[in-house]
Formats: sequence, C-alpha cells, structure tokens
Amino acid sequence: MKISFIVLTYNRTDALLAVLRSLSQQCDERHEVLIADDGSRADQVQMLFERCPVFKCPVRHIWHPDVGFTAAQARNLAASLASGDYLVFLDGDCVPGKNFVAQHSGLAETGCFVNGSRVLLSERLTTQVLDGTIDLPTRPVSFWLGARLRGDCNKLLHLLTWPWRLFRVKQGFQWHGIRSCNFAVWQLDFFKVNGFDETFQGWGHEDADLVLRLSHLGVLRKNGFMATEVFHLWHREHKRDQESVNKSKVLQRMETDLILADKGLREIDPGSPVKLTQLH
Repeated sequence: MKISFIVLTYNRTDALLAVLRSLSQQCDERHEVLIADDGSRADQVQMLFERCPVFKCPVRHIWHPDVGFTAAQARNLAASLASGDYLVFLDGDCVPGKNFVAQHSGLAETGCFVNGSRVLLSERLTTQVLDGTIDLPTRPVSFWLGARLRGDCNKLLHLLTWPWRLFRVKQGFQWHGIRSCNFAVWQLDFFKVNGFDETFQGWGHEDADLVLRLSHLGVLRKNGFMATEVFHLWHREHKRDQESVNKSKVLQRMETDLILADKGLREIDPGSPVKLTQLH
C-alpha cells in the first residue's frame, strides 16, 4: 500500500515546517507528500523551498492563486495528482505524533475511512514549537503531564494506545468530531464521491459533507483515537460568517442519498493556473 500525505497550508510556513519535520522522520519509499497550498505569498513559498527537511520519499508543492478560503479546491488539486492507494489529509498546523504514519498504516481497512484525533495546544506552547525550542513528537510523558497541568494542552490521549478494532468502527453518519485536519480515505472511495465539494464557501463543514457522502456510498467511519493524534498549533479562529449556510447545506443533504460532490475532482479545470514544484 502506498500512502499519499496531503498537507494543506496557507501563509504559515513556520507551522508547516514543524509538520514536515515530523513526517520526514517517519516517511519512507512507500509514501509521498503533497503540499496543498491555498495561495500562500511568495515569501512563504520561498521559506518552504529553502527550509524543507530531507525526505526519503517524493515531496511536491502544489500552489494555486489566493482567491479566498478555498481549502476544498486546494485539497482536491493535490489529491488529483496523488499516486497513492490511500490518502491521509493533514492541516499544515497539525504536527503528527511520532507513530502517526505507522498508526494510519495499521488502521487502514477496506470499506472504512479513518477520522483522526487531535490535541489542542496553547499559544505559549505553540510559540516554543515554532521557534524550534521544543520538538513535540519526542517529548516524554513527564513533559505532557506538566503541559496538561499548566493548561498547555487539552488532553493526554496520545499517551495511551487502543490496539483493538472494538469501538472504532461506527455505523451511519455521525457529525461529532469530524476532522479534515487528520483524515484518511482510500483514493478509490475519495474519487467515487468526487472529493471535497468546492461549492462550500468559507470556513466550515465541507469535511462533514465529505463524510456524509462517503456514508451514503457505504463507507464506514473508523475513529483514530489513541493512535493517530496530531498536535494542533494555536491560531486565531478563522472567520465563520459562512458556517451557518454550510451547516444548513449538510443538514439538507442528510435527507438525501447524495454521493457526488456538486463541484469536485471531476470539475478540475486543466487550464487553471496551478504551479507544481518537486522539492524531493
């Protein structure tokens, strides 16, 4: 099985580099990394090119012009260029734990997608990660216990392991806890539902819509708690002026058997101004 890791980014290369440093320690010839860039500025792109860590697998940067919050489009573009059998979507501010790649590999199961888990970090701890003072994946248990007591992280699930399938696989659509910042799906299933729906405007719920359509297809949700945790670096909240509209769209689709995105992989314009750069 070849895995393609698709990492979304936008004008936050310092956080992206922390993500890539962790992936570079875990990826090998069975993997590839595609950086889905939603239109970062030239200085941010140049920083990535200059500081990207060395990988044992191919790393490509896929950039398209900044026309607003178009995460679904950026992810679809990268997925359309992926060569893996299995796609793992990550946000560029979510640092993978030290066993992230191995755990996603182990949880991959035909007929399922994996909904990953995350640990929220404080602004203080995030600053230390970004300036290189702390390497999160290598921190011992004592560090995390102290961080939890100080309020620098919101939970300690990443210190535990749940090795069994029991309680992981769920029947039907469940909205709670869906995270496109840590999400894995077979490429074939992703293409069958036409990827993320790019008609969702602004922040919010395009990931729930994808899960709903996968559910309509018959793909089961498999939760990745106590296995696939990522460390979500602090940031100010995005504008959520479209959240209610997007939520209403998902609620309406729950009453249907819709499978295909209205605008997704099949509607990608081959003439769009996309820049693809091979980093490794």
